Amino acid sequence: QVQLVESGGGLVQAGGSLRLSCAASGRTFSSYAMGWFRQAPGKERDCLAAISRSGGFTYYADSVKGRFTVSRDNAKNTAYLEMNSLKPEDTAVYYCAAVRKATIWATETTQYDYWGQGTQVTVSS
Repeated sequence: QVQLVESGGGLVQAGGSLRLSCAASGRTFSSYAMGWFRQAPGKERDCLAAISRSGGFTYYADSVKGRFTVSRDNAKNTAYLEMNSLKPEDTAVYYCAAVRKATIWATETTQYDYWGQGTQVTVSS
């Protein structure tokens, strides 16, 4: 069992930056590929970024490519999402998720085994 806790969300002006953290419990964090998702009101939960177990491979959705950076520190059992050049349309609840059985990473919500509780990110114009 893995428990995930996100932090770092908040209110930021357009063009600003935030760094989200996802702290995982347990000793097997490095066995899980990690993903970052977001869900705006009335919309589906979409994958923004994913990272392999070692951190050597990453995936980004086109909507965030060049602005967001996913990383992880397996020694600290923590994954990160660095978000720059934020736009009002980035406003959503952001979730991290963990998947054990993934070739490199996963991008579908149904593939993930564990989810955090979410953290709100609001970008004002």
